[in-house]
Order: sequence, then structure tokens, then C-alpha cells
Amino acid sequence: MYNNPRLILDTSDPLEPGAITWRSPSNIAIIKYWGKYGQQLPRNPSLSLTLAASCTDTHLEYAMKEEGEDSRISLDFSFQGAENEAFATKVQDYLTSLLPVFPFLGQLQLTIRTGNSFPHSAGIASSASGMSALALCLCSLEDQLFATLQDPAEYDRKASYLARLGSGSACRSIFPHAAVWGETPLVAGSSNEYAVPVGDQIHAAFKDFHDDILIVSQAEKAVSSRAGHALMDGNPYAEVRYAQARTRLAQLLEALRTGDIATFGKIAEDEALTLHAMMMASNPSYLLLHPNSLAIIEKVREYRAATGHPVYFTLDAGPNVHLLYPGDIVHEVRAFIERDLEEYCDEGYVQFDWVGEGPEEM
Repeated sequence: MYNNPRLILDTSDPLEPGAITWRSPSNIAIIKYWGKYGQQLPRNPSLSLTLAASCTDTHLEYAMKEEGEDSRISLDFSFQGAENEAFATKVQDYLTSLLPVFPFLGQLQLTIRTGNSFPHSAGIASSASGMSALALCLCSLEDQLFATLQDPAEYDRKASYLARLGSGSACRSIFPHAAVWGETPLVAGSSNEYAVPVGDQIHAAFKDFHDDILIVSQAEKAVSSRAGHALMDGNPYAEVRYAQARTRLAQLLEALRTGDIATFGKIAEDEALTLHAMMMASNPSYLLLHPNSLAIIEKVREYRAATGHPVYFTLDAGPNVHLLYPGDIVHEVRAFIERDLEEYCDEGYVQFDWVGEGPEEM
């Protein structure tokens, strides 16, 4: 889609070394995408809220290679201030895959320093924040060198496209407040190739929403998301699930537009449990929920029934529980978390977050 062999630097014109830094957030899907095809393309559209506090800072330095060096990616990489061979290999492979899009990367010596505002092992979607931050750095680099991404909408679209190639959900982190990824007649301009913003279509109440993440386990998941997506290909309920997601997306968009928090909450919870039901119905089946995940869910339901406060849960592909609620009850909910829920968290760890304004160039 974006392959451009003309993006080559003129070696006769000296290039001054430079640097770019982006901060990009994670996101939490309300309508889940589970099942993909091709190169990171979704079987159903998804909708997420963009977070604020759970983010990745990525610093990219570049300089021209010495004359005679080959055109392979040359990368010096560190994560959280230390070498990380596994991450370095993943980023090296990702950048190599982008050479048809950015052939000039093969002419540069690259240094990438990256780190999260949250523990990598905490079960928060660090691939979404990390790959979106890197994609934004690459688009800024292209624009600095060639002035080809002057239009902000095209810049964001290309950054979302590139982020998707690194991690599907990362394409949604490019945009403030809320984004939809996946082609649907409900959202103009929507695509399987990149996400589109829908923050201007949601009620002000949802722009002040909180997402407090209860870290039930910091251990590595028994089944990776990549493997889980692949298992949807043989899941007997897959087609019904994809149709269900499309129906729920229509209902959710209407709830977001009108400020219907109760409908939003019901869909969020139903989607979370459906996601894990798909895992249990896979062959082989697997279970990522922990006993403490279920205990928290029951506590949340009891609290909502007793107080009437609109506090809802959702889940990613793991055991950790996200609490979603409007900002005007933050003090009551934080007290509830401290009193009744922290005991179910790994070392009492809770990541407090909220709906945010999207990435920021530093």
C-alpha cells in the first residue's frame, strides 16, 4: 500500500545526524478483535478507548552509514536502559520488513531507546504503545527527510498502517479518545489496513472515563495472543462471533454518541466474557482467567448492585481486569479498589489510567 522505492537519500548531499522522540499510549478495546487473516488484518472491526498514563517513550537517532556499508538494517537498540536481545530482534525484523516502504532505512545507522511508563510484564498492551510510538518516529523521519507527510490526516493514516504491521491493536493507539479498526459501513473511511478516529463522535462523558487496570498476574501468558488469533481459524463459533462483534459495534457507537453509559458497560462486559469464551471453545482449549480475575468480577457486580455506581469491567487476552467508570465517581471507586480489590492483585499492583489525548511528539 505504501511501498515507495523513490524514498532514497542522495549520498552526495551530506545528512546531518538527527533524533526524534514520540510518546504513544496503549488502548483498551471495548469491541474486541480476535481472529485475523493475511498480514495482521482483522476478521471483525474493533473499537477501543485510547489511554493516557500507560504509554511508551521511543527515541530514534539516525545518521548516514559510512560509504560502502551494505543496505541491511543497522540498529543499536535498548529497552528500559538495558540491552534486550529478544526485543532488538523483533524490532530489527520489523524494520527489515519495512524496507519496501522506507528504502532509506538501509542507508542509515539507527539507534532506538525505548521504555514504558508501566512494567512490561504487567499484562498491559505494551505492543500497542510500543509499536505505535515506533511507527510515529518512522513517519516523522520520512517527513523530515523528504517532506512527504505534510498532511496531518495522511501522516496519521500511514502511522496507523505501519503500527498495524508491528502489532494489530497498535494501529488504534495513533488517535485520541477512541478509534475503530476494521472495515464497516458504520464508520466513514474505515479500513482493515489502518484505524480511523471516532473521538469526535463520542459523548463528552466518555472522554472523562477512567480505566483502572487490576494486575492479577504479571506472569507471561500460557498462550500468546498470536497463537490465540490463529486458533480462531478452527473455532466452530468463529463466524457467529464475527457477526456478533459487528452487531455490537453498531450498538456501542450509538451508546457512545448518546452518552448511554449503561449500554456501554453491558457491551464492554459481554465482549470481555465472549473473548474468553472463544479461548475456551478453541481446539485445543485454553483458559487465561485466574481465580482472582473471577473474584474481582463478582466484587464489581456486587458493588454496582449495592451502590448504583456505573462501574464496569473488561478484559484483554489475559487475567487482568480493567475497571471502566466515569470520572465523577473516581474517589468512590478508588476507595472501593483499595478496600476490596487490591488484595486480589499481584503485589497489590493497580495501574490507574484514563481516556487520553493520544500520542505526543516530545
